[in-house]
Amino acid sequence: MVHVARPLLLLLLAFFLCTDAETPPRFTRTPVDQTGVSGGVASFICQATGDPRPKIVWNKKGKKVSNQRFEVIEFDDGSGSVLRIQPLRTPRDEAIYECVASNVVGEISVSTRLTVLREDQIPRGFPTIDMGPQLKVVERTRTATMLCAASGNPDPEITWFKDFLPVDTSNNNGRIKQLRSGIDFSPSSFLLLTVLSMFVMS
Repeated sequence: MVHVARPLLLLLLAFFLCTDAETPPRFTRTPVDQTGVSGGVASFICQATGDPRPKIVWNKKGKKVSNQRFEVIEFDDGSGSVLRIQPLRTPRDEAIYECVASNVVGEISVSTRLTVLREDQIPRGFPTIDMGPQLKVVERTRTATMLCAASGNPDPEITWFKDFLPVDTSNNNGRIKQLRSGIDFSPSSFLLLTVLSMFVMS
């Protein structure tokens, strides 16, 4: 018969409890307020972590979004989703949107505001795309470079999307690099780069 000292037994019990502990949701990326133009597009990003993995739900005015113009695209790793609205309509799309992350341990939420302008309401200095990415077909093992130029006051921030999900330049084995002049794709499989779209935030 094996006898285990009481302090050691308590330590082992605490270890197993910690390793199996469930954790409530915690946001790792939250959506930001946006101003768009009628007929344009808006993309809100929300990601969360927890154990078990939280479920992400998007609400508009307290109700789950449900419209043909509203699309929820989930990240491949299940960490969150993107709420994409296209085309924008004013004033019906102007609202407070809510990202809710929940699991069996708890629930958290964060809100963001969407403002939609008519063409005659666009203020001076509002971001405009001067040059967007062009259709490209690239050979296997070749490198592709896509350019985007935008202007505005203050200078707009440019975010790249692939298949409507934001491009992560920090977790792709160096294949994708964000440069001042665009994005470089290092050798990979055959790429048809029309899937890479771009969103300019004010």
